[in-house]
Amino acid sequence: MTVTKSSALRHLSRLVLRRGLAVSAAALRHDTTVWTPTPLVKVSSAAESLFLVTVDVSRSPELAASYTSAGQYLHLRRRDRRTVLAISSPPSIAASSGVFEFLVKPIAGSTAELLCELRRGDVVELSSAVGGGFDVDRISPPDKYQTVLIFATGSGISPIRSLIETGFDADKRKDVRLYYGATNLNRMAYRERFQEWKSTGVNIVPVLSHADDTWRGERGFVQDAFARVKRILSPESTGAVLCGYRKMAEEVTSILVSDGVASEKILKNF
Repeated sequence: MTVTKSSALRHLSRLVLRRGLAVSAAALRHDTTVWTPTPLVKVSSAAESLFLVTVDVSRSPELAASYTSAGQYLHLRRRDRRTVLAISSPPSIAASSGVFEFLVKPIAGSTAELLCELRRGDVVELSSAVGGGFDVDRISPPDKYQTVLIFATGSGISPIRSLIETGFDADKRKDVRLYYGATNLNRMAYRERFQEWKSTGVNIVPVLSHADDTWRGERGFVQDAFARVKRILSPESTGAVLCGYRKMAEEVTSILVSDGVASEKILKNF
């Protein structure tokens, strides 16, 4: 029997297709995620290229109760599309108002973009909140860890908002700084919350990578702005919290560790 090149290719294609279907079916069988349907309350602009997505979890007490620590995240599904999102609202909001809030960047072609195009009443499915969040016990009590340095870039401010509004005794510490990086002020979410955050003891240092000529604050990247000032007077009593671009997290971690801050006192949520 003569096997032509075209028939061999067709046979190979069928094998690949069957194998792909088998792998997909196996993946579905092993997906033990418990999905809870939840309706959207609203999708609104949080800043240029960032959206605030609010989801109603008031009829899903087990889902709401799974969120216990700032920095936790969950899986979101809309039909056959999935994404992972950190919860930006503090756990107390889920308890009192029955909602989860997310800060979402709609990257073209992504599930996040699809999410930002939904409307009130549209249904998404959520997993339980997962991860340990920011383990603030590692930088407690406040009288022992008087300096806490917080670093966030872009949508990485999302779980940082939850941390600040949940509280970590910032007002009982001498030096709490938030270095918050964005392209420009228009892309900096939660500016309307800055005054409230300051009142809790958090000193906010906005850092703009593409500021216009009127900007008088810090310029460049978060790690560069921090490196210019540092002011780590007592490394052994210093903790840090990081969320954002990998390069920023790696460079800030390197600076802190080289200055004597213990690596286990540098908190991340992933």
